[in-house]
Amino acid sequence: MNMHAFWIVMICAGVTLALRALPFVFFGGKGGVPKWVVSLGGVLPPAIMAALVVYCLKSVPFGTFADGAMQLIAGAVVVAVHLYKRNTLLSIAAGTAAYMLLIRL
Repeated sequence: MNMHAFWIVMICAGVTLALRALPFVFFGGKGGVPKWVVSLGGVLPPAIMAALVVYCLKSVPFGTFADGAMQLIAGAVVVAVHLYKRNTLLSIAAGTAAYMLLIRL
């Protein structure tokens, strides 16, 4: 076995284990999770999703409606499915499927 590949896998496994264990090390005591961490847990997911939306739609051409229509329709599908089902994974899958269908038409 190639030792270089072995050490890469071992380092990745060690980092993954450390990242999974750190919350228990820092917040596992009687004090519980600090309020600022709880507030970040409520604020960061929508902020990250907003940043991803801006990143994905930053290159939509707005010369004519047909130029950016596929991206905007797929984005509307994501919003509609999320408002209807409140399931992030389903929303992303539906938007991706809609975009893939639209670019093939």
